[in-house]
Amino acid sequence: QVQLVESGGGLVQPGGSLRLSCAASGSSFSIYAMGWYRQAPGKQRELFAAITSGGRTSYADSLKGRFTISRDNAKNTVYLQMNVLKPEDTAVYSCKATRPGAMDVWGKGTLVTVSS
Repeated sequence: QVQLVESGGGLVQPGGSLRLSCAASGSSFSIYAMGWYRQAPGKQRELFAAITSGGRTSYADSLKGRFTISRDNAKNTVYLQMNVLKPEDTAVYSCKATRPGAMDVWGKGTLVTVSS
């Protein structure tokens, strides 16, 4: 089973960019589907980007075009490139690893604050 650690969050101005990373330790990272979730203050956590073990990606319609999910199995890492950030993107961003027959694994999250 993998363990996940997110990094790359911080304070960014509106219109700016950030790249988040989710590094996995343990074995068999490549067989996991990965998802990025976010939870804004006072709101429920939502899935907005996912990538299968085979590299197929999917996004929430509201974020398509601004956010890009990718993975590097050689580095056991999934990335989230976020562009044209808006104040409403402020949230705790977490990654989740999923595979059949195993429990989902969550990272602890990283805070992204978009503010001038």
